[in-house]
This record gives sequence, C-alpha cells and structure tokens, in this order.
Amino acid sequence: MDRKRKWVLSSGALLVLFLGCMTTALEVPLDPKVLEGLPQPPTITHQSPKDFIIDPRENILIYCEAKGKPHPSFSWTRNGTHFDVEKDSKVLMKPSSGTLVIDISGEKAEAYEGIYQCTARNEHGTAVSNNIFIRQSRSPLWSKERKEAIMVQVGVSLVLQCGPPAGLPPPIIFWMDNNFQRLPQNTRVSQALNGDLYFSNVLLDDTRNDYICYARFPHTQTIQQKQPITVKVLDMDAINETVAALYNYTNNLFVDSPSGERRPSFMAPLGRSSTQMALRGGVLELECIAEGLPTPEVSWYKESGDLPSSRMSFHNFQKTLKIADVMEADAGDYRCTAKNSLGSAHHTIKVNVKAAPFWISAPRNLILAPKETGILTCRVSGDPKPQIAWSVNGVPIKDSPKDTSRKVEDDTVILSDVQTGSSAVYQCNASNEFGYLLANAFVNVLAEAPRVLTPPNNVYQVITNNPAFLDCASFGSPIPTITWFKDSQTSILNRDPYVIHNNGTLEINVAQSLNSGKYTCIASNNLGTRENHVYLEVKEPTRILAQPEYMVVQRNRKAVFECKVKHDPTLIPTMNWLKDNGELPDDERFLVDTDSLTINEVTEEDEGTYTCVMNTTLDQDSASAMLTVVEEPDPPTDLELTDQRERSVQLTWIPGDEHNSPTQKFLVQYEDLLHQAGVWHNLTEEEGTKTTAHLDLSPYAYYSFRVLAVNHVGYSQPSQPSRQYRTNPAAPDVNPTDVHGVGTEHNNLVISWKELTGLQSNGPGLQYKVNWRQKDVEEDWLSETVANASKYVVSGTPTFVPYEVKVQAVNDYGNGPAPEAVVGYSGEDVPMSAPESVQVLVQNGTLAEVHWEPVLTSMVRGRLQGYKVSYWRERSLHQAEAQQEEQQVLLFSGNRTDGRLPGLKPYSLYTLNIRVVNGKGEGPPSPNHNFETPEGVPGPPSFLRIKNTDMDSLTLEWGPPQDNNGRLTGYTLKYQPVNSSNELGPVEEMMFPANETTVILADLKYSTRYKFYFNAKTIKGSGPTITEEAVTIMDEAMKSDQVDLATQGWFIGLMCAIALLILVLLIICFIKRNKGGKYPVKEKEDAHQDPEIQPMKDDDGTFGEYSDTEDHKPLKGSRTPSNGTVKRDDSDDSLVDYGEGGDGQFNEDGSFIGQYSGKKEKDTHEGNESSEAPSPVNAMNSFV
Repeated sequence: MDRKRKWVLSSGALLVLFLGCMTTALEVPLDPKVLEGLPQPPTITHQSPKDFIIDPRENILIYCEAKGKPHPSFSWTRNGTHFDVEKDSKVLMKPSSGTLVIDISGEKAEAYEGIYQCTARNEHGTAVSNNIFIRQSRSPLWSKERKEAIMVQVGVSLVLQCGPPAGLPPPIIFWMDNNFQRLPQNTRVSQALNGDLYFSNVLLDDTRNDYICYARFPHTQTIQQKQPITVKVLDMDAINETVAALYNYTNNLFVDSPSGERRPSFMAPLGRSSTQMALRGGVLELECIAEGLPTPEVSWYKESGDLPSSRMSFHNFQKTLKIADVMEADAGDYRCTAKNSLGSAHHTIKVNVKAAPFWISAPRNLILAPKETGILTCRVSGDPKPQIAWSVNGVPIKDSPKDTSRKVEDDTVILSDVQTGSSAVYQCNASNEFGYLLANAFVNVLAEAPRVLTPPNNVYQVITNNPAFLDCASFGSPIPTITWFKDSQTSILNRDPYVIHNNGTLEINVAQSLNSGKYTCIASNNLGTRENHVYLEVKEPTRILAQPEYMVVQRNRKAVFECKVKHDPTLIPTMNWLKDNGELPDDERFLVDTDSLTINEVTEEDEGTYTCVMNTTLDQDSASAMLTVVEEPDPPTDLELTDQRERSVQLTWIPGDEHNSPTQKFLVQYEDLLHQAGVWHNLTEEEGTKTTAHLDLSPYAYYSFRVLAVNHVGYSQPSQPSRQYRTNPAAPDVNPTDVHGVGTEHNNLVISWKELTGLQSNGPGLQYKVNWRQKDVEEDWLSETVANASKYVVSGTPTFVPYEVKVQAVNDYGNGPAPEAVVGYSGEDVPMSAPESVQVLVQNGTLAEVHWEPVLTSMVRGRLQGYKVSYWRERSLHQAEAQQEEQQVLLFSGNRTDGRLPGLKPYSLYTLNIRVVNGKGEGPPSPNHNFETPEGVPGPPSFLRIKNTDMDSLTLEWGPPQDNNGRLTGYTLKYQPVNSSNELGPVEEMMFPANETTVILADLKYSTRYKFYFNAKTIKGSGPTITEEAVTIMDEAMKSDQVDLATQGWFIGLMCAIALLILVLLIICFIKRNKGGKYPVKEKEDAHQDPEIQPMKDDDGTFGEYSDTEDHKPLKGSRTPSNGTVKRDDSDDSLVDYGEGGDGQFNEDGSFIGQYSGKKEKDTHEGNESSEAPSPVNAMNSFV
C-alpha cells in the first residue's frame, strides 16, 4: 500500500468498500517457517459441537484446540461463570490444549451438564469458543399399563398408539411381533412419523395378540418395548344381531366406525388444512394418512409451484413427502389427495420456512501494517433477522475501553490508523430465536519485509493452449507489490496474454511455445524487496492419431485395436489399455504392443469397451471402442406341433441365444421316416423375427421336424427333432414330370417320365397309367399301367409321325389329376433321296457358292438336321493327271438351300456332292458336280541361293513356287546395299521371264553387304517376297596389308626378349632383397609380414621393398613424383625414402640406415655394400 497516497472519500459507504478491498488480499501464511517468526493472536482450530449429547457410561471429552504465537493459554466458563478446572479432581485439561477430560466413574453425569465456553488467550488477544451445551443422553422406561384387547369390525379403520417415552435424543420406533419379526406394512397398514400404527381398513387376517411397539435409543444402544396389544377383528355379518347389539352396548373397546365401502377421509392430519414450520437447510417431512375402503392411494402436489424433484423423495407408500436441504422457495401450500374408487379427499398443509442465522460473509483475519486501515465484516442472514453483537478479546465492545481508532457500524468494524501493539481478536455473534453464529477474527498489526514463499527455480510444465499459472506466494506487511519479468526483459503488465492475480500468481491464458522461458517475480514494500525465479516449459499436447475402431469379431478369432499416438518428445509416455474402465484381464491371450492391443481367440467374456489411455506427466488422451463377439446362434428349443390337420401343422419354437448377431431367418427341415429315414430335407424358411411356421404336408408320411437358426456368422446346430407326426394316405396330388415321346427305332415310340418320390406317392400301390395316340388321326387313346418304371415302349409305329402321350399317377386310394398331353414322334429312318439341281457359282480363286433344291419332307423321314456338302480338289489346272486331295466337309444346318465354300485353291479343278441329314443319318449323295477356280497370285519362290561371291559380282539361283496358282508371267528382283550402321542404300530392280532360274549380278561394290528381295507373279499380281543377304569380298591389295600381327616372326621375337628381360629383373630384385635383410628394419618387416611393395623409381631403375612371403604375387609399383622421390608406403615398417642424392634415414626403431642412392656407395655404419647395377628396366624402357 502506498502510505503517501491521499484518498478523498465522498461517503462512508465508499470508505467501507475501499477498505474491504484493501484488507482482503493479505492472508496469514501457512508456511511453518514463516509462522515461527510471526506473532499471532489465538485462533480456535477445533471445538466440540454446540449441542453435545454424551453417553453416561463414558468419560466426557470437551474439545478446545487453538494456535497462536506465543502459544495461547486456556480457561473455561460453565453456565456463564468461571470453571476452575484445578479444583475438580475429576476434571483434567490436556497439556498445551484446552480440551477437558471429565472422569465420571463413580459420579453422575448429570452433575456436569451445562453450557461450557473455552477461552484461548496470549499477549496479542483472546479467542472464545461456541457455547457448548453438554447434556446426558436418556432412555427412560415405558410406564406400566394394562392393555385390553381391541375388538373391531372388518373394514373399519384403526390406530394403534405407541406413545414412546421421551428420550434424548428421541428414540427410533418400529413394530414387531413376539418373534422379533417386523410387522408387514403396505398401503393399507403403515407407521406414522410419531410411531403410531395406522390401518386404513382392517381385515380378518389382522387378528393377533402381539402388536408390539419397540423404541431404540441410539446413544445408549438400548431397546425398550411396550406391552403387546391384542386386536380381534370380527365379521359382524356372521354374528346374530342381538349379540352384536350386546357387544356394542357392553364393550367400550369396540371401535365405532363404518365398516362398509366408503370414500377416503384423513386420519392424520385432521381437518381440511394444517400448518407446519421448517428450518432452512433442514429436512421437511409432510405426512398424510387416510382411511377408506377400498384402500385409498395418496398423491402430492404443490399448489404454488413444482415439487423440487432433485431434493424430494416419497416414503411410507407415498404417505410421506420428504424434502431435504430446505430452501426459502419450499414455502407454500402442499396438497395431498387420497383417492379410491368411491371418491377422493384433500388436505392442504401450509409450510412456513424460517432460518437460523447463516453466513453470507464471515469476518476474516487481518494483518495490517502500522498506520494502515482495515475492516472486519460480519454478514449474516436468517428469519427472523439476526441480531449482531461485537466483542473484542471476549469482552463486548460496549463494555470495553473506548478506542478512537475503532468504529462499529452494525455488521462492520472499521479500524483506522492502527498502531503497533493494538493486535486483538474480535468476535461476531449473530443470533435469533432459532440459533446463533459465533466467529473469531484477529487483527494482527505487523511490520514485515517481503518474503517470497514460492520455492526458487521451480519449473512449471504446461501443455500448449492450456492456461499456465506461475506462483509467487509472498508475505509482508504492508502487503508486497508483485511485479513479473520474462527473460530479464520488460515488465509484464496486466494485459493479454498475461493476468496477474491478487495473490501474485501470473496466469497465461493460452500458453504457447513462445511463452517458454525464465520468469522473475519481485515482491516489494516499504521495508524491502525480494525476488524469485521460475521457469516455464510449454509442451506439445498428447494426441491419439489413429483411434481404435468398433469391432465385430467371430468367436475364437483375433481382434486388433490400433492406437497410434503423437506426444511431446521430452515427455515420457505411458500407454495403458482398459476394459470397461478397469484393468485388462490377466490372460496371455491379451497382447499389448507399442500401438496396438491384440486379443487372440476371443470369447464372449471379452466383450466390452476397450480404452487406450496415453498418459504423460502433464496430460493424457484416450479413445475407446467396443468389441462385440459374435458366433452362430444357439439352436432353437422346445419344438411344439399345434393346429394339427390332414395336410398341415403349425410348428413353434423358442429361439436360442443370438450371440450378438441378429437371427436373419429360420430354416425348417423334415425327415420322412417312412420313405427316406435319416435324410433331412429343407421344407421352408421363416424370418428371423418369427417363432412359428405353418407347414404344408403330404399324405402318407411319417414326419419329424427340426429348425436351424441363421445369422450373419452362419447356421446354428439343428434343434432336437420334434415328435413324429403321421399323415393319412390319399390319391396322388401330382403326375410324373418330364414326360417325353421319342422313337429309338424307325417303328417304335419310347414314352419316358420322371418318377414320383415316395413323399409324392401319397399312398401305397403307386403305378403309372401311360396313354398314347397318333396325332391328328381319329383314334382312341391306348393305355398301359406300369409300376416301378420310368418308360414304356410302343412298337409297330409308322416312321416319324407325331403322337400325343400322357402319364397319370395312380395308387390304392385313387388316381392323380388329369394329365396334360405331350406331343412326341416315333422313330426316324435314313433319308430316301438326294438334293437336286446342284449349281456352283465361283466368286474368286478361293471362294465359291453352291445352291441346291431341298429334299421333300416325306423323303427326309426324320427330323431334318441340315445338308452336308463334301468337296475335294481333283488337280491343278497346270497338271493333266489327277492328284485328288483330302475331302472336305461342310454341314449347313436347317432347311438351307445354299452355302459358301471358302479356302479353295486358285486355278484348280474341284468336285462336290450334297446329302441331306436327319437324326438317323445321311441320305444318298447327289451326282458329283465339277467346277474350276480362276487364277490367283502365286506362292513364294521355293528358294533363293547366292553363289560365286566375288569383289564386284555374285550369282543368284531360285526355284519356282510350289503353288503357281496360275500361269507364271515372270519374277521380280530388288536389291540394295547396307552400310555398317545398317542404313539402306538405293534400290535396284530387275525383271526375269518365268523360264529363268539364275542370274549373275555385276558391278557391285567390294566388301559391301547387299539385301535381296525376290518374288514371282501371275496375271493376277505378285506373290509373297523372300529375302536374302550377301557380302562381296575384299580387294587383294587390302588383304595383303592386313596381316595378322600375332603370326609375324619379328613380333614373336620381340615378345620373347621382353619376357627374358623381366625374368632377369626379377632375379636381380631377389638378390637385392637378400642383401638388405641384415638391418633391424628388416627384422621388423619380417615380423609384420607387410605384403605391400614400395614403388619403383623411374630414373635409376631401383625397386622398393616387396614381401618375400608372397613370391608369386606381382610387383606393385607407381609412378614417382616429379622431384624424383618415392612416396612412403602405408606400412610403417617400409623404407622412408629413395632420393636422388638425398639422405634416406630409417628410424622407426631407433636405428640408422645410411644413404641409398643411384651411385655406388658403401654403408660405413653397418658395413654392408650396396652398388648400382645396370638397370634392366632402363634398358627395357629405352628399347620400348
């Protein structure tokens, strides 16, 4: 607070509002380390309830606990006067506490009844407890009384009074019999709130002698019972009127009320209306009990509004309306209605709601700095309005010394310009006739520098787009001012996205990644400044990308739920799977993977909702999916046959379990034990929603039925068969099917049919009556009866004439229905004549048309199949002699008179004939007819050969075509050169007469490839082309220049000389290697067995080292640099340098190697000689 700031107040109300806003921000810190160093007035932390009922068998424990700095001392008053604890040996106060322990052993608890109040004080103030009313629980005995029997007439109402003794607290009432069994209660018989037992009307069964009212006292856990009540219910219709009059006159216990049927009337409460009061926050119980015959039903409604459905309940068979947590809005008129078949009755209960005092705003502790101003507010409500009385340190303010800095205005105390040492505890007491409220609030005057209570360097983590709260809990007096900074930069103000709360907490409404960083809060007042650093990390949210999906799985198959998740990489995720919001079963069939759950061999128990939950330390995401396990339905059960008739019966069944897959249909099957035992046939299908089927039956069958259910998964097992149902025999209902009449010989007719099944026979003695007659001829039907047959042969028929045939089923009980006639034909015979007027029209060299006159139907003597044309090539027109080829046949179906003959050869002589064909065979051929085909293009020449190839000429030979297809008119030759890139040159063309078979081509280019194209031709055109290729030979001069180098003697000699030089070079290298094996480096090389070889110098012919362990490996060399040095090999054990005139030292192992050069020089250190020999390599290089 800025002490130098001056405020101009326009009114007292504005001052109160301002002060209230200023003082509510400073709270007493809960940090024990802070509290240790702060003086604090007493605060009551625990006390016994205001109304304290004690058990007289146990010690009395009255609680009073308080805190303060220094720790407070305690004292008690009893009934308004000081209670000296030390003078009563039975009373003990606990150490460092105000709690009293009263030992009542050997004493009566009544001696300690009264109103107790605890006081806790230290040097900074005094706090007081509530008035604690101590009362002993009581369970008085029932007064002795003699109860005579109550005699009542059937149908009248009755009340059995309980009248329990008054106890503290009141007892719980219930009715039982001698066997300690609760008496049954219902709408007719029920217990009222006061414990009485009400009968709306009595029955003869209500007669008993053990109606006992029990009272249970909860504090002492004792149960007391009233004397049993005897009730005798009399049926006055069975008693003589005189005796009834005597009873009515002499027996005062007889209940005088109507006994017949009557409208309802209320037994409790009486009259048409009543009133009832309820306290706010308590429980309101409204009761209406009615009598009448028949027993009335009770209903409730509120006249001025709706019943509070969320807080109300009905009890005692709708006779009691209970409303919990009563509110002012519950006041009003409640109407109960009792109704039976004869009428209704109404009663209105007017409810008034009162209220003991209750808090609107209790006074709060204040911590003020010297010269500050504060306010205490005690705001309460109640009905009637509570009276407010203020005290300070337990003394009414009006009786305390006058303080000019304190001003009391009804429910407010204003403290102005407080001074050090003016700390105190103020008490606010609000009371009305229904109770009181007492609150302590201290005013602690402190001067404290700021302290930041939030631990330093806290790291706050939050998910993106969520609010972030950074704490800066502080304490100081005056109240510190909190300022926030981010990353040691600009001050954070109260604007988006930041909000600084009154307690110093910094809120970021929607945290983003850019909000991450270091935050500094600074707490300051006029006594000092403190700062604290915290850190904020904004993380990416956890999200399920691929959610598990609803699955329908067949039993014993596999179910896989996927759950793919994305999360912040810095957070450690934990994946959990739940089943129905509980843990997964402990079963090895459940396999949890990184992003999936697999359930193998699912069962019905696996059904449920599966949830994948991805947890991190900051957030979680979850997704659920259901698993439904399906399988084939269970078979239907309890098959019954009803509505049994001659030709039908009704079948009913009970469906089995569908196993989560609705039944689509039911399949009804039957077994005929008479004709086909053990074989089940499908009879009918019914929809999956039906459980009955009307079955049409056949006579003369012994039926058993069964039912199969079908769902999406498949068929159920068959049900158990129904009982057997037999039908009586009857005449056949149907005749044989597939009746045909077909002759197999030219003079017969075979009549065939499909026999009836045993079920179709309808009775014993099944036979077939076969009828036939020639069609379109005035003849009577001929018939024959056969049994166990599917055909009958009629002999002596004319050839291929139509017949009408029919077959009728008969049995011992009659004939089947009249059959329909079917037309058939007697047997066929081969045709008797050939087609006439055969003509051929040649279209071209390969196609001709043939025409003929059809054969008369009477001469066909059967069913016409078509006409068969046979034709063959006699010879080519080039040849004089016939060379007949294979015959070709074409069949033209139906009654055709022409056809086309494809695939003919040109320039040929052909012969053909035609036959008619029926079902029996072929007729005689027509006379042979000859025709010629015209010329066509020839076939390809039979061959093309190239001979006598020379530098500029070659010879071509060819053979004539195998198929001239006419008269050859000559040949055509085309040819062109082809270069090395396969490009074609200009085309040359030549023509030759038909009698030539060879030609010499001259003036060709030497050593050139040519491609030749050759074909034959007739007057119709050129035939197919054949090709060949050939190459002319080289010129002799060029041949002599191109000598094979490998065959030349000088070249062979040169190669031999080079091979000899290389051999000499290898020998010299081997000798040098042996000479160089005396120095330490050589020993190292032997140890390492380095296979690498130093390169050879170009200028002096010397060689680098090579591995003597691999004599057969070729030498490895490289060209030297321009300065004449040789590069170091990869191996560390090789020579350092071979330089022209330079010093080469070898010191890997500490030894020294002298110079190696191209000149003859002796190593003075080791004594080994090294001379330069003539280099064979140089010699070879100069030679080359």
